[in-house]
Amino acid sequence: MLKLAQLLSISNFDVTFLVTVDTHDRLLNHTDVLSRFGSGFHLQALPHGIYMDGVNTRDGISMLYYSLNTIAKPFLREFIPNSSVTCLIVDGILSMAADVAEEINLPIIYFRTVSASSFWSYFCIPELIQAGELPLKENAKDLTLTKVKGMEDFLRGRDLPSFCQASDLTNPDFRIVMTETRQTPRARGLILNTFEDLEGPILSQIRTVCPNVYTIGAVHAHLKAKLATKSTSSNSLWQEDESCMSWLDTQPPKSVIYVSFGSVAGLTKEELLEFWYGLVNSEQKFLWVMRPDLIIGQERKDEILVELEQGTKARGYMADWVPQEKVLAHRAIGGFLTHSGWNSTLESIVEGVPMICWPRFADQQVNSRFVGEVWKMGLDIKDTCDRDIIAISIRDLMEKRNGEFSERTEHMASLAKKVVNEGGSSYINLDRLIQDIKSMIPPHKQT
Repeated sequence: MLKLAQLLSISNFDVTFLVTVDTHDRLLNHTDVLSRFGSGFHLQALPHGIYMDGVNTRDGISMLYYSLNTIAKPFLREFIPNSSVTCLIVDGILSMAADVAEEINLPIIYFRTVSASSFWSYFCIPELIQAGELPLKENAKDLTLTKVKGMEDFLRGRDLPSFCQASDLTNPDFRIVMTETRQTPRARGLILNTFEDLEGPILSQIRTVCPNVYTIGAVHAHLKAKLATKSTSSNSLWQEDESCMSWLDTQPPKSVIYVSFGSVAGLTKEELLEFWYGLVNSEQKFLWVMRPDLIIGQERKDEILVELEQGTKARGYMADWVPQEKVLAHRAIGGFLTHSGWNSTLESIVEGVPMICWPRFADQQVNSRFVGEVWKMGLDIKDTCDRDIIAISIRDLMEKRNGEFSERTEHMASLAKKVVNEGGSSYINLDRLIQDIKSMIPPHKQT
């Protein structure tokens, strides 16, 4: 979302970016966001009290939504009429912002930060329920689903977003995501961080219900192209450790597998040990992002077992957090063991890096299925956490099947770079978005 804001900022729009207090403070502490954007950009904190703890736990989303409706919605009602805002671009699961926009007759555009494929799977939840394919029946996770148009041949129960796999369809979190997604057509348009060559067939399905879709991705690559730089400034909420880049400089080309489970997902101690043994036993070099809060319920990893310590010293490098775009672009990286978050998936595709996918929640299950089964850019090992499977998968990705995976990812990487340059589909769609926003500005506010 912040990279989209920067794209609009360099297109001469004044941008006010609303975030929670915690995100506001972390952006100021860990990034150059204010100096990078200039005087036309305003970072605005929402009032205190927005629930952000445990949003990936049961009922976490419903608690977040309650706080947004009771705190953020009244704030928007007061803030927007007293500002110079002429268009709202909001996360596509915040219909409370659409309510406010409609009350004051303000144009609104949705931006869904997930893949087009996962968005479409969310949108089709009512059809799955009507057909009796949700809730999932016992031992039915490997059965192919028939009511997500465009995915009838390969989408299984286990590939649905995590909240869809619960047996209780009255769960508040499940109901919120389903109903919020179905309200997308209320907006003037839908922005997606993807590109036509990657998700064209699914985009065709989405356009049957949301005709005005702006595919402008990959947004980070688009921003690099606009700024004519090799990497974009970080928007990380964590302090980045650049020392890993010096270690990567000493490694042979495509010899290192990069491991990161994103900024939110956690592992149990048992899961961490399985991955650690798998990495060491694969005998491949690895760079592992070991966040301070990675282990669920623990501040730090316990004392390291001798065999793991020796294997890590011989072939591995660990860091709390790293500049991921730079890491994936490094010549030494040959693979990515990922949680399949959409930003990570796109960043890997743009750099032509094959993936091993181990999804945790939300859109990640759908993304991993597309990587492994549709795009064939890597391996999907969801719902397993076994050191032997992990080691074999790493060796397959880095050695045995590296050629076939690299060929596909490098081809898609070349397309990803073309679409964000002049004449490309994402370039054209961003320009169309800019022109459409300009057309929404009332004559008396135009300069």
